[in-house]
Amino acid sequence: MENKIDELGIPDLKLAGLQIWVHKRQFPNSDDYWDANWINVTVHCGTRGSNVWVQGNIIHLPEISQFLSGVENINGDLKAKAELACMEPQLYLKLEAKNLGHIEMEVDLTPDHLSQQHKFTFEIDQSYLPSVITECKKILEQYPIKGRP
Repeated sequence: MENKIDELGIPDLKLAGLQIWVHKRQFPNSDDYWDANWINVTVHCGTRGSNVWVQGNIIHLPEISQFLSGVENINGDLKAKAELACMEPQLYLKLEAKNLGHIEMEVDLTPDHLSQQHKFTFEIDQSYLPSVITECKKILEQYPIKGRP
């Protein structure tokens, strides 16, 4: 995967060492809430010699929407937390506001949840949040949530 980063282009969502590229809906012709909102992604997280890559239909669009709400809350009061808590076990992302505008970012990413665990921790600050909000909104504009739960 690492040699294909140029082919992937600019990530749709980038935050510290995490990059997410959205490729397409898993079932583009479906209007059913559960089927229509799965998106095919490539996810990379890496730092200091460690790189983990995952590809597949592992994010449900409402998860992006919930994450966006959480990031907007942190951006507003710097006391909240935001989670991209995916139903599929390959990806979990948490942002938690700490003191003085610092935010702890935790990423759990694995291509094989039965035999591997990879956890990354980053320290970021609130200056990252506006671009994350914009990027999440762009994803949801390009791939609006279909149907109702």
